[in-house]
Amino acid sequence: MAALVLGQQVRQFSTSVVRPAARLVKPPIQVYGVEGRYATALFSAASKQTKLDQVEQELGKVSGLIKDPKLSSIVMNPHVKRSIKLKTFNDALTKAKVSQITVNLINVLADNGRLPITGDVITAFGKMMSAHRGEVICSVTTAQPLDQANLADLTVALKGFLQKGETIKLETKSDPSILGGMIVSIGDKYVDMSTKTKIQKLTKLIKET
Repeated sequence: MAALVLGQQVRQFSTSVVRPAARLVKPPIQVYGVEGRYATALFSAASKQTKLDQVEQELGKVSGLIKDPKLSSIVMNPHVKRSIKLKTFNDALTKAKVSQITVNLINVLADNGRLPITGDVITAFGKMMSAHRGEVICSVTTAQPLDQANLADLTVALKGFLQKGETIKLETKSDPSILGGMIVSIGDKYVDMSTKTKIQKLTKLIKET
């Protein structure tokens, strides 16, 4: 029942700024979860008005707004009335001069008590836009930050996974707990070459012998 209601809300949001008979425009990739449904509706609405790039930029502003301690203390506070949250957020959006599509997103999230997932929706929309541009997101985790030389070599190696017309969007982060090696996630592929995992596998093997 909850899923049915959410689906209706998503379709309503998608058609709220376009003609009622319009159908949902599917994004190039599917992002699962509640945030994925809202992001899909947003992608559809923005696509129909050829404002995908504009909305993406506006969501950058929204992301900055929800990180502001003063604003978030109100709009993310479960004890504050929805009407107050909505007015506070809309006042901030007006100052930020965002489009009606972006305002509609926040209104729907507020009406459904989903403002806390605003950041997740923005992330999901960003993934859709990356796919729309032919970007393949690649996440690389190493124990220590990579220097420029190693980063360049890694980028060249990762491009071997790409299809024609695709470009790589590399995201790197460091995590000392993996001890060494690296963990690579590109598209739907995941490779764990960390020292930590190798040690765990070796330990398991020793215990089993």
